Amino acid sequence: MVTGKKQAKKGGAARKGKKARRKRELRPLDVLEDEGDEDGGCASESTESSAGGGGGGGGGERQREHPFVVTEPGEVARAKKNGLDYLFHLYEQCRVFLLQVQSIAKLGGHKAPTKVTNQVFRYAKKCGASYINKPKMRHYVHCYALHCLDEEASNALRRAYKARGENVGAWRQACYAPLVEIAARHGFDVDAVFAAHPRLAIWYVPTRLRQLCHQARGCGSHAAALPPPPMF
Repeated sequence: MVTGKKQAKKGGAARKGKKARRKRELRPLDVLEDEGDEDGGCASESTESSAGGGGGGGGGERQREHPFVVTEPGEVARAKKNGLDYLFHLYEQCRVFLLQVQSIAKLGGHKAPTKVTNQVFRYAKKCGASYINKPKMRHYVHCYALHCLDEEASNALRRAYKARGENVGAWRQACYAPLVEIAARHGFDVDAVFAAHPRLAIWYVPTRLRQLCHQARGCGSHAAALPPPPMF
C-alpha cells in the first residue's frame, strides 16, 4: 500500500511538471524573449532614434519624459516639450511593434495578438522604447483616432487651441466631441468605426468615448433619419 501511494504521488508530480512546462512553452512572451536574445528582435536604431526626446533608455527604469504641448501640424515643440506630431508618431511606432510581435509569435507557432496589448508594450520596452507605455498611449488614443478619421478637423482643433494658449489637457478633452459626431453618423457604433479603419482597428475603444456615445444616443441628440454612410 505504501509503495502504491508513493507511485501515485510521483505520477501526480510528473503530470503537474509536464503541465507547467507546457504552459511555459505556450506563453507568447517567452517566445519573444527567446527571439530577442537570439537576434536582438527589436526595432532598428533609426526607428528608436526617430522618437526624439521621448525619454527612456534601455530596459531599465523609465526616464522622465518631456510634457506634451499643443502644437500646430508640422510645428516642432520648444523648450524640452513634445508636440502633437510626435505624439501621433508614437502610435505609428506601436503599430510597427505589434507587427513585429505578430511575426515572432507566428514563427513560434503561437497565437498572435491582433491589438496593442500589454505584450506589445513589454516588447517595446525590451527594445529600448520605454517612452511607449500603456498609460500614455491609452490616455491619448481618442486624439489619435480623430487624427486618423478626420485629419482636417483634428488640425483645425489643434490650431484653435494653440491660438488660445490652451494646455494639452483641454485639447484632449475637446477631441471627444468630434468623435461622437462621427460615431453618430454610423449609429453610434464607435466600435465599428474603429474596426473599419486600418490604423484604429488595433486599438481598444476608450471607455470614456463609448460612454459619451451611449449618452448621446440616449438623449436622442442625433436622429437617425438617414441610413449611416459607408465606412472608410
